[in-house]
Amino acid sequence: MTQFARPRVVVSKCLGFAPCRWNGATMPDDHVDALRPFVDFVPVCPEVEIGLGVPRDPIRVIESGGGLRLVQPATGRDVADEMRRFSDSYLGGLRDVDGFVLKSRSPSCGIKDTKVYPGVGKVASIRTAPGFFGEAVLRMFPGLAVEDEGRLMNERIWDHFLKKLFTTARFRTTAQDGDMKDLIGFHSDNKMLLMSYNQSQMRLMGRLVANREGRPFKDLADEYRTHLGLAMAKISRPPSNINTVLHMLGHSSKSLTKAERSYFLDAVEKYREDVIPVAVLTGLLKSWAIRFDQEYLLGQTFLDPYPPGLAGAVKKGQARDLAP
Repeated sequence: MTQFARPRVVVSKCLGFAPCRWNGATMPDDHVDALRPFVDFVPVCPEVEIGLGVPRDPIRVIESGGGLRLVQPATGRDVADEMRRFSDSYLGGLRDVDGFVLKSRSPSCGIKDTKVYPGVGKVASIRTAPGFFGEAVLRMFPGLAVEDEGRLMNERIWDHFLKKLFTTARFRTTAQDGDMKDLIGFHSDNKMLLMSYNQSQMRLMGRLVANREGRPFKDLADEYRTHLGLAMAKISRPPSNINTVLHMLGHSSKSLTKAERSYFLDAVEKYREDVIPVAVLTGLLKSWAIRFDQEYLLGQTFLDPYPPGLAGAVKKGQARDLAP
């Protein structure tokens, strides 16, 4: 059975951990609940941390003088500087974190869809942007898995978030406790997964672990971490997944019957047409790897990138924004 590293995830405290919304409510989330057995959560509410209290008058992001301010319309209080100081201090002190699940649309925690207003009155929003804490997360942790609970309702975004989260957590343990041999093993086990994301980065990372210059392990691991974030920055696309499964098919092809190969290639076309999920293809590849005792393929995280129980935690529905 595959052993998965246990990620450490910073989460908005209102997502089922405490009644700390502006109105004293909490908002439990199915995706956060699904993750609980598999990750260690670090809950935080930036608005409470800067002393706004519960319940509290709402705050909003306002565009003023070419910049953004964080204002409480009912009182006129501007907490932008306090929120920026807290965000930089809190995030700068984090260690061993692998990802974030933040509250969508929040003026503090939003990562994409926070409404920006032209003033404090009863006016319509003029655009969207990250919240103040969310912006700091994206700026300070560009290589990590960062999402809001609304976007996770989209199956492809949820799948990508899980792949990136558990891959990042495994790399963290490798970098902390391992050596060059472990780094080579990490790259070997994740080669097909990286191929499904970004072949150029995969090859570059392969050259890094070859370490022909004899660089120190820590320096090499730090550079590898950067490229891992770049490699998994965007959701893997069907053409890349198809290229990867066909590459893996080559390891078993000579042992398969003509009917089996034909069945797999038909399944590839159904996946290309969005009739079946890629899990059907990886399931077939894994079954053949077991049948033919192909140790290399069985070790590929592409076949089991995260705990299988998490795949079924997706609700029917679409996220508001499909962009990675």
